[in-house]
Amino acid sequence: MFFAHTTPMKSSINFGLVYIPVTLSVAAKTEEISFNQLDKKTLSRVRYVKTCEDCEGKKVEQSDIVKGYQYQKDKYVVFEEEDFDKLKQKSDKNISIESFVNLDEIDPSYYDKHYHVENDGNEKGFVLLLHLLESENKVAVAKTIIGSKEKIIALRAKDGQMLLSTLFFAHELVAGKSINFKSQPSEQELELGKLLLQSMSVSFEPKKYKDEYAERVKAAIESKIEGKPIGELKQERDNKIIDLMDALTKSITDGKNKTKPKANAAARGKKTVRQRGVAVRA
Repeated sequence: MFFAHTTPMKSSINFGLVYIPVTLSVAAKTEEISFNQLDKKTLSRVRYVKTCEDCEGKKVEQSDIVKGYQYQKDKYVVFEEEDFDKLKQKSDKNISIESFVNLDEIDPSYYDKHYHVENDGNEKGFVLLLHLLESENKVAVAKTIIGSKEKIIALRAKDGQMLLSTLFFAHELVAGKSINFKSQPSEQELELGKLLLQSMSVSFEPKKYKDEYAERVKAAIESKIEGKPIGELKQERDNKIIDLMDALTKSITDGKNKTKPKANAAARGKKTVRQRGVAVRA
């Protein structure tokens, strides 16, 4: 079973005093192979039942469940849906543009979910905004409420279409640990590293990347249905080389033997590196 949330959402973009009704639809979906949990002996479905902690395991219906915030141990304040509605201004549901920034100023770490934006009225205003974003290479930064959460919004143009991306707030990003590295690559290692990078550099072609593991899982499901055993994959030998110079040298040599264009690039780089005193063994 595969699933992806694709229900379109109605909204509107406020560009100054220009009001543009739009429809949002997902621009990327996650496909998952869904497995059910079964009892090992009977192969019966294992179900989850919501129970009340202080009601001796009594089942609680969804209609009897409310949201509560715990402000002290075992003490809660209850919020009904109308309480949340009272906190929302009517304009909160609109996508109100606050500023425009350069496309390359937004670090990719901030991007979360992506949507296609389609005009749902005021076509002239929509086309104007789309043209401005594309011609000026700008991103419109806005805020809106999606569900029960306020989100930063980035509107951008790509190939004549408008895309909307939700962004994380700065405080939502988890900073990595700063590390003071004790070792640094030598000049020879840097030169070989650059040569390996150049030999592996290509134009990004997303269509050539396939979810091979998912395909193997699907094939295994079909085998199970037909009563056939799952064959084990032939494992690649572990050719890890501990010495960095040896690993770089072998990587370049292996790459040279795979494709002619890369071999030529490696040969040219090899000559350049030899001139700088770095020997690459064939």
